Amino acid sequence: MNKALFLDRDGVINKEKNYLYKIDDFEFIDGVFETCRMFQQDNYLIIVITNQAGIAKGLYSLDDYQKLTNWMSMKFLEHGVIISATYYCPHHPEFSDECACRKPLPGLLKMARDDFNIDMRLSILIGDKESDIESGVNIGVGKNILVRSGHKINEASTKADFVIDSIKYLDIE
Repeated sequence: MNKALFLDRDGVINKEKNYLYKIDDFEFIDGVFETCRMFQQDNYLIIVITNQAGIAKGLYSLDDYQKLTNWMSMKFLEHGVIISATYYCPHHPEFSDECACRKPLPGLLKMARDDFNIDMRLSILIGDKESDIESGVNIGVGKNILVRSGHKINEASTKADFVIDSIKYLDIE
């Protein structure tokens, strides 16, 4: 069995910008490469899970999303980090009620678990919205961490195990 560090994209890996799909608009959050390298050295798979409703809304194409994702993965590789996989939900509730993957549903995490034989209890999820945290809780991820670097959050009602300012400040001890 493997363990994974599951990362939401917008607000965790990169600065939050509504419907980001252009490489020129992508800004990595300080410390993301170092933190991921630390987890990778501790034998965690690095897996991105992200809702991408802009595809369903027609704001950008699947090809636009894939170009940005490929570029992002190459940047991680340049910093010594292997992104094992990126799972995305292209749906939006207004346009599809058949979706089983949009967070807070655990569909993206289930796919990753099955594809990589992941022990969810040994894994960690980092998100910037309560829906990210709920997806981890719903499937039994061992630690669910909420970061303040993306959306406004209600710390008093979160289901997260703990809340931190940014992925830069994450310590697995």
